Amino acid sequence: MESSEIKEMVRGTYSLIALQTKEENDASCCGVGNCCTVDYAVFSENYNELEGYHADADLGLGCGLPTEFAQIKSGDVVVDLGSGAGNDCFVARAIVGDSGKVIGVDFTETMIEKARENADKLGFNNVEFRMGDIENIPIAANRADVVISNCVLNLVPNKLQAFKEMFRILKIDGHFSVSDVVLVGDLPENIKNAAELYAGCVSGAIQKDEYLKLLKEVGFENISVQKEKKVIIPDEILRVYLTDSELEEFRNNGAGIYSITVYGEKSNCCALEQDCC
Repeated sequence: MESSEIKEMVRGTYSLIALQTKEENDASCCGVGNCCTVDYAVFSENYNELEGYHADADLGLGCGLPTEFAQIKSGDVVVDLGSGAGNDCFVARAIVGDSGKVIGVDFTETMIEKARENADKLGFNNVEFRMGDIENIPIAANRADVVISNCVLNLVPNKLQAFKEMFRILKIDGHFSVSDVVLVGDLPENIKNAAELYAGCVSGAIQKDEYLKLLKEVGFENISVQKEKKVIIPDEILRVYLTDSELEEFRNNGAGIYSITVYGEKSNCCALEQDCC
């Protein structure tokens, strides 16, 4: 698919997901009934113990807990890329306090509307949600102390451009902590080419080594994987795309789908010869 087609497909899928509850999303194959892609419950983490968690904002779409590792401090400006209904934003807001600010960016109108409704119900005046594309983030350069994201960057067609934008909006000595889905080894062609599995955060994922290489290429330093776990996609989902023999080969070839949380710092703003120092 072309980049524009991918974005419209992802936007359409997540627009439908925004209209459902977490329970409805957990009960259907990909959050939208009968679409035969990935059950997001295989990726999601438990937020119940985190301060600032609000169940109404949790659609069960994450693949990690980036705020747990993001070293957010009171008074920070935090940007959440692909903020959905506001789940990670509200957790971040509990850390930054009244003196900080949280900006959520999402390109799905229904998600933005839901997030703003949640913020209004909670009475937060320092949490803001903006419509925007992660390949062209609607935030000025050198604005954020911390960038977070949860299982979203794998959906962006041009990941290098998304990482460049992360670098641009971070302040010097700012940092990011993002949870995402990556691959180790090759996926079968039928999975790579499945549009439904792109929206399900699988076919759009890239190799782990390539992911980390792109972050370094952009100029980030002190890059580290803070958490990693293998994600097991149920056979009943994979059988939609693979024969039994193909499924057995995939299970035995050492390939893996992983949820990782990655950290990196912007300690040298001139790494890309940008006029930002």
